Amino acid sequence: MLIELQHIQKQFGGHAVLIDANLQVNVGERIGLVGRNGSGKTTLLRLIVGVDAPDEGTIYRKQRLHIGYLAQIPDHPGKSGRDVLYTAFAELTRLGDEMRQLEEQMASSDDIDTLLETYGALQTRYENGGGYVIDSKVNAMIDGLRLTRFVDRPFATLSGGERTKVGLALALLQEPELLILDEPTNHLDLEAMAWLEAFLRDSPSTLLLVSHDRVFLDAVATRIVECEDGELTSFDGNYSAFVAQKEKRLLDQFHAYTEQQKKIKKMKETIRQLRQWANEGNPPNEKFYRRAKSMEKALARIETIKRPRLEAVQPDIQFTANGRTGRDVFEAIDVTVRYDRSVFEHVSFYTGHGERVAIVGPNGSGKSTLLKVMLGHVEPTSGTVRRAERARIGYLSQHIDFDDSHRLIEAFRARIAVDEGQARQLLAHFLFYGASVFKPVKDLSGGEKMRLMLAILMHEDVNVLVLDEPTNHLDIEAREALEDALDRFTGTLVAVSHDRYFLNKLFPITYWLDGTATRFPGNVTYALEKRQHEPEAVVIVPKKMKSAAATMTAVDVRDISTDEARLNKLEAAHQALLRQMNETNDLTELLTLQQQADILQTDIDTLLDHLLESM
Repeated sequence: MLIELQHIQKQFGGHAVLIDANLQVNVGERIGLVGRNGSGKTTLLRLIVGVDAPDEGTIYRKQRLHIGYLAQIPDHPGKSGRDVLYTAFAELTRLGDEMRQLEEQMASSDDIDTLLETYGALQTRYENGGGYVIDSKVNAMIDGLRLTRFVDRPFATLSGGERTKVGLALALLQEPELLILDEPTNHLDLEAMAWLEAFLRDSPSTLLLVSHDRVFLDAVATRIVECEDGELTSFDGNYSAFVAQKEKRLLDQFHAYTEQQKKIKKMKETIRQLRQWANEGNPPNEKFYRRAKSMEKALARIETIKRPRLEAVQPDIQFTANGRTGRDVFEAIDVTVRYDRSVFEHVSFYTGHGERVAIVGPNGSGKSTLLKVMLGHVEPTSGTVRRAERARIGYLSQHIDFDDSHRLIEAFRARIAVDEGQARQLLAHFLFYGASVFKPVKDLSGGEKMRLMLAILMHEDVNVLVLDEPTNHLDIEAREALEDALDRFTGTLVAVSHDRYFLNKLFPITYWLDGTATRFPGNVTYALEKRQHEPEAVVIVPKKMKSAAATMTAVDVRDISTDEARLNKLEAAHQALLRQMNETNDLTELLTLQQQADILQTDIDTLLDHLLESM
């Protein structure tokens, strides 16, 4: 055992974050810590490390336990990023320096035997400690986490994300007994994430990981600990196993709760009946009074089971596609963007009506820039870009900026024309309740800003959604709500994301951007496998296009099975609307349902046309 927490309590400003937290961390485990934003995960890590102290309870740590925790990254004046990585081997570096000094002394000394004996002892320690493989370890880390582009720059000049990646690499190289990582996949691209997963599975360190990345937790974790309502609950296995076990546990708890409630109700009814019988006696029957009193004591001793919450509290997100865009929504032909350097060259890109297209690639490859080119926010250096004239585009940027002088409700009403009462009702669907709607925008967390932006986007008149890292800052429950809403959206969807679960669930077409564009007729897992195992099978979007027709031939390759599945969904939704129309007597609701049914029918007709053309 490395760490044990017993009955931990912690409050901040009168708010109880942890109420009765118990946890044991054993050697060799890889524990994934999950929970809603604000549930106390980071507080728990700070208590384990010793940065904070609990208000109540006890924390036991193994003596001389070496804990690696990537929190605030210290400055390293005068060092490059590479120099910082070598500090993981400070003791071995010192031994190497002593060995070199002895080598110089041996070259000029007559007493070589004593020096050789000292040198041999140092060399043994150096070799056993891995001194001769330091360079290969550092280089492997640089390649795996994709640090090459900036690792040799002065550390002081690196961005926050670049410093975080160097700090992560440093923590991994130190190989502590217990390695604690808080959102380690943040700032990593897809291939770096896959490398990190493999590295952590082979790591000798015991791991405690906080993450909202479900694919990462599936790949790495051997146990999931959920932080909920101030308590910790442990589940063996990875994230998928946790989901299945939690569902079963909740159903078992609900069954036990309902059975207990039946028992309590029956006991209360019996007590009432006994008292009634006692009072009806003449004189009153003391025997019935005693039995009623005895049963009341038994009832008071029952430890009541708390009603389990079967459904997680999630934002209520619903996107509606209003009107048609036409067949071709976005089309880029041979587009190049250059500033002081080339961002990407000869990129061609196509999205048709109703398609769901993901754009992925390494950090700095220009994914956000490509979105801005498609939207007309950035002019390309060369090439042609076309957008559907009837496209009403809802755009979610990963850099969410509001007027800092506004309160939350004012920021919402600045974009959506509703009165204060309506605004409060709409914001409640996104978990902004009571006085929280008057919170200054500048004080919102990243997750709160993203929920506010999604609330605004949901109430705009759109038929195309363009999303740049939409799952950033969202906890797993909010991500699932967003995924469900986008799955129901009947318009066109284009997104940039590093969330593999999100990408796999929603996007059957993937563009890989890395200098130029490569199109894969499959989701991101398909794209990663093709890049790794079958590089010759990738579909390179042609660099030179003679005409728009040529572009269409090269890019508009449809996966018929995907279209057929989409058609089935649309037809099922259309039938559901028709059933609702038959059941309602409200004229306003009937007109609304008729409008939605007409839009769906148009989408069905268009998709059928596409299918017929593909056959």
